[in-house]
Amino acid sequence: MTSTAKLLLAAADLPNASGLLYTSPAAGKGTWIDKATAQNHSGAAATITLNHVPAAGGAAAVNQIVNTKSIADKATDLLPELVGKFIPPGASIYGICSAATAVALELNGRELT
Repeated sequence: MTSTAKLLLAAADLPNASGLLYTSPAAGKGTWIDKATAQNHSGAAATITLNHVPAAGGAAAVNQIVNTKSIADKATDLLPELVGKFIPPGASIYGICSAATAVALELNGRELT
């Protein structure tokens, strides 16, 4: 088994409707998240929700890993809820923000092959 360090999600604004952010390659052996950064660059506090969705599943309350976490204006959160999280092959991370173009998320990790 090999591990490839990778930028899983380049800094991108979270949508204000639940959206797919990253999917662990189905042909791989899974993905480890090593670092997650959420940065609020808007003029007001905003909340984010992130889901760890199983393969062929959907974002739902049962798979939330970050639930309406408030991030203050101009603040950065290192999202310890995601660091060290294993994403099985075909599973995904979905996210939503209370305000579009308010919070940028970046994910770094290792894809296993």
